Amino acid sequence: MSDLQQLFVVVPVFNEAANMDRLFDACSDIHRELGARHAVRFVLVDDGSTDGTSEAAKQAAGGLPLEVLRLSVNQGPGRAFAAAFRHLAPQLRETDWVVTIEGDNTSRLELLQQMMTRAAEGFDVVLASPYLYGGGISNTNAYRVFLSHVANVFVKEGLGLHGIVTMSSFFRLYRGSAFMRLQAAFGPEIIDRSGFESMIELLLKIVYLRMSVSEVAMKLDTSRRAGKSKMKVARTALGYLTLWREKALWRRSAEGFDAFRRV
Repeated sequence: MSDLQQLFVVVPVFNEAANMDRLFDACSDIHRELGARHAVRFVLVDDGSTDGTSEAAKQAAGGLPLEVLRLSVNQGPGRAFAAAFRHLAPQLRETDWVVTIEGDNTSRLELLQQMMTRAAEGFDVVLASPYLYGGGISNTNAYRVFLSHVANVFVKEGLGLHGIVTMSSFFRLYRGSAFMRLQAAFGPEIIDRSGFESMIELLLKIVYLRMSVSEVAMKLDTSRRAGKSKMKVARTALGYLTLWREKALWRRSAEGFDAFRRV
């Protein structure tokens, strides 16, 4: 194994063949900028695509170090992330890094260096936030922006997740030690939920383990994406509501894990 810190870039995709060229152009920039100091590895999880996404990704990646995990049927981003996290478990070291991104090219990967600088200040997790001052959302219809704000209010007030501006974005950077702690507390997959609400589940688990979280501003431009968002509003809203049933279980698991570590 290389003595360099590993940087695992995890990308869940579902029918994103049209976005692979632009996505891996951005990934190539990351590999060029960070490859001297980190062993950068890309892990793409094809969540049951039927449009040749896996083949398009392999072709677009060129010589980049890419692993493709394939789910036989579409199960949702939560299950895709869970498959990747389980895959990383035996490879990850405390000094490594894990970054998760959107597969539709809307994550601004040029922010990754800034996020790593923030993490070097001591934060366990760093989020990219279009809602933070200096960020913003463009080329998105007002209805979806409104729904996003409503969802954020529910998460803050209904689930008690305060102090974090962005809840649902995939673009996150995790310190290896923090990621391993999540796996030790909640299992190698970390995530239970299958849908987009899994991102809220993961934040709740991070907070319940009392990890430190920071955010950097990101300008989200959906014109960078070919095609439409795969998120279904009604299904995602229902998923958010069902988090209420399970948050107490996750909190007890985190508290039990911390109590065991103190013994």
